[in-house]
Amino acid sequence: MVFSPSPVAATTPVDVPPQNEQATLLASVHRPRRLRRTGALRRMVRETVLTVADLIYPMFVMEGIEQRQEVPSMPGCFRYSLDALLDELQVVTGLGIGAIALFPLIPDAQKDNAGTESYNPQGLIPQAVCAIKQVFPDLLVITDIALDPYSSMGHDGIVENGEILNDETVAVLVKQALAHAEAGADMVAPSDMMDGRIGAIRQALDAEGWVNVGILAYSAKYASAYYGPFRDALESAPKFGDKKNYQMDPANSDEALKEVDLDIAEGADIVMVKPALAYLDVIRCIKQHTNLPIAAYNVSGEYAMVKAAAALGWIDEQAIVLETLTSIKRAGADVILTYFAKDVARVLGGGKDEA
Repeated sequence: MVFSPSPVAATTPVDVPPQNEQATLLASVHRPRRLRRTGALRRMVRETVLTVADLIYPMFVMEGIEQRQEVPSMPGCFRYSLDALLDELQVVTGLGIGAIALFPLIPDAQKDNAGTESYNPQGLIPQAVCAIKQVFPDLLVITDIALDPYSSMGHDGIVENGEILNDETVAVLVKQALAHAEAGADMVAPSDMMDGRIGAIRQALDAEGWVNVGILAYSAKYASAYYGPFRDALESAPKFGDKKNYQMDPANSDEALKEVDLDIAEGADIVMVKPALAYLDVIRCIKQHTNLPIAAYNVSGEYAMVKAAAALGWIDEQAIVLETLTSIKRAGADVILTYFAKDVARVLGGGKDEA
């Protein structure tokens, strides 16, 4: 018997909403905008929260009395004589900023190739630290450890026949760190990028009984074009060549992990990436690599560009600054050195939403 194929039954259409109705249905289930509707909602679910406690304020100190000189390439930033610095710190601490980083403007007459003024116990930074601690004992004072402000050559190390000497420089950095610790510094921050300096400083501090003085290591400090205004502020630009044979190549990120590992092994308490904005990927890599706190330096060139664009009316300065610093923290920085610290503290202190 031959069976004829049965006629194909007519397919009963499934009750499927038109495409635009499907989109509406899905949107009613997944509506991320619900959590963006008001400022209170945005604050409640915010993943990254910038606070005043995250900020370290870099400040410039100089010799003299009643001196307050604005840095031309850094509007709103000043070099202060010690008396003026103490007055300014009343404002800084009043805003809730709990940490500063000190950098010195050294007269040319006190500079030499060996940076001997850097470890003078009666020098500018030891005097400043001692005075600050007498008036503001709870303020965290971090001091820069490097030779470039004290060097007649403008380099971070001793120069011989055009070469930066590593080990000879480290020996001077150790003396500098000890002088700052004795003056009362809470942390020393080696920014020179000489090999082995973290271990040498840690060993010397411990041997002299300064076991509680911390080390904030400039672990991944790049040979960056963003440092120009800072060098103007301290009059510390190199007198020859550049700093590429000791600061890191901007093209490298794996090398940053190696430098961080070495600094941690040598005793660093905090590791730093400098600059911040062009190296957010490096900050993120290091954050995933270590449990140590990570600092990032929102450097002078980054500051100056924002100030210049704002002065021309091209950007909303406050919005740009908050977005910038939040991005640095979102990338993984636990603390941020920034010249915008006072401005940001004023905004954050008011609890203002970003939009």
